[in-house]
Amino acid sequence: MSSTPFTPGPLDRTSTTYVAGHRGMVGSAVWRRLEAAGFVDLVGRGSAELDLRERAAVFDFLAETRPRYVVLAAAKVGGILANDSHPVEFLSDNLRIQTNVMDAALEQRVERLLFLGSSCIYPRLAPQPIREDSLLTGHLEPTNDAYAIAKIAGILGVQAVRREYGLPWISAMPTNLYGPGDNFSPTGSHLLPALVRRYHEAAAAGAPYVTNWGTGTPRRELLHVDDMAAACLHLLEHYDAPGQVNVGTGRDATIKEIAELVAAAVGYEGETRWDSSKPDGMPRKLLDVSLLHSLGWTEQTSLADGIAATVRWYRDHADHLREVG
Repeated sequence: MSSTPFTPGPLDRTSTTYVAGHRGMVGSAVWRRLEAAGFVDLVGRGSAELDLRERAAVFDFLAETRPRYVVLAAAKVGGILANDSHPVEFLSDNLRIQTNVMDAALEQRVERLLFLGSSCIYPRLAPQPIREDSLLTGHLEPTNDAYAIAKIAGILGVQAVRREYGLPWISAMPTNLYGPGDNFSPTGSHLLPALVRRYHEAAAAGAPYVTNWGTGTPRRELLHVDDMAAACLHLLEHYDAPGQVNVGTGRDATIKEIAELVAAAVGYEGETRWDSSKPDGMPRKLLDVSLLHSLGWTEQTSLADGIAATVRWYRDHADHLREVG
């Protein structure tokens, strides 16, 4: 175990930095943010080049590149339907990805690693807004419990490395993210991209109504992915403790209100209907971000502006959208 105390500060922009999952929505945003901040030796591999579920390949890759910093943004992700339908894959794939990258990073004694999880790690009925110390205090939301368990294991993995080896690794738990590079699959997407696609297609077809899942009453907090990426760099340079840090806005809206913002951004003027036979998911999932704010970071993108920008991006990239699940 290291006996030298670690003090957070500016990262060396010339050191090798590996962004795991750099072609996904979160990883690509982190890559853009690091590039903009002056990092000159960024390393990434697509899944066709490096399958992070393959342990030997991951160890070989990190032994070859020997990064000083790692942002672990790679994950198998999806919305309610995908999580509920494929719990084996969400548990197995994510456990293997996280464990392989962390173990290989430990072998190389990576100085600084940031593990990115999800707010679904918290109990379904956790007191709102959800504080970091709500972790493991109640039952998970059953529609995404497999994914949540994998992410909880990642947090504990970071804490175990800190405890046994003294490396200053950290974890961040973002709220619901959206923005450029999102997964717009009709069956595998999260809330915001699913709404953007649904309303865009309805507007293009002149459909008289759009039907959304659930009742529209659950509340969701949304954070633009570029803000999340900025928070990642801020945490790497300003935070060092075992506990995960919530990353969000500290404000939420009903799914109905979010759908109305999407409809307005798309220009859809038809009716919105709600199918209450479909699951709502967690009734509310608002993060307490007081720790993040105390570290000197707040988001820059309003929800209305972020949704409008996402709609524009979606239309500009309609011919080559990422669709998984």
